[in-house]
Amino acid sequence: MSRKETASSRAPSAKPDDFARAVDALKNGAVIVFPTETLYGLGADALDDCAVEKVFELKGRDPDKPIPVLVADQTMLLTLVREIPPKALNLMQALWPGPLTLVLPARKDVPKPLVSAAGGVGVRISSHEIATQLVRALRRPITATSANPSGKEPARTLAEARKYFQGQLDVFLDGGILTSKTGSTVVEANDDSMKIVREGEIPASEIERILGRG
Repeated sequence: MSRKETASSRAPSAKPDDFARAVDALKNGAVIVFPTETLYGLGADALDDCAVEKVFELKGRDPDKPIPVLVADQTMLLTLVREIPPKALNLMQALWPGPLTLVLPARKDVPKPLVSAAGGVGVRISSHEIATQLVRALRRPITATSANPSGKEPARTLAEARKYFQGQLDVFLDGGILTSKTGSTVVEANDDSMKIVREGEIPASEIERILGRG
């Protein structure tokens, strides 16, 4: 797959001890703060119902608003989705790893808080080294919703994330200053139809060009 980066995805790796603590926390059902290629995220084992519930509680997020997850590769992706429409595959090949979240038809066993009313789950492969290493080390998908209470400005520095969640979380992985203003671009794919739900780091014109509409 091709690589689509933002400037923030080239931040240094986490310290080994901090990284090991983060992986242990995820394995034990805890929530962590970690950097992605766009914004700091709240990470939890996406297949652990209790861990996912903690993420919603921390954000104060409406349970009817699903959160996206990160996967390591297409093999892990297929543990979450029942099919990959051809046009979605074209976008994956052109823009993953990178700031593109694809909403794809979810398998029946995917935790309900991750699934939209239309039956889709939002997934992406991150181009940020720390985020990618976390998913690979855990060997399970992790949540990637922005690290902020609902309605507040997303955290772009570790200090901002600590201000929101100090005393509630124990593990904060430093990825430096993240520069995204918009977060990932979100595209919903169902059969042969494609819909841009949110224009983020990847402009709509780029999506349309890849899909042959531009």
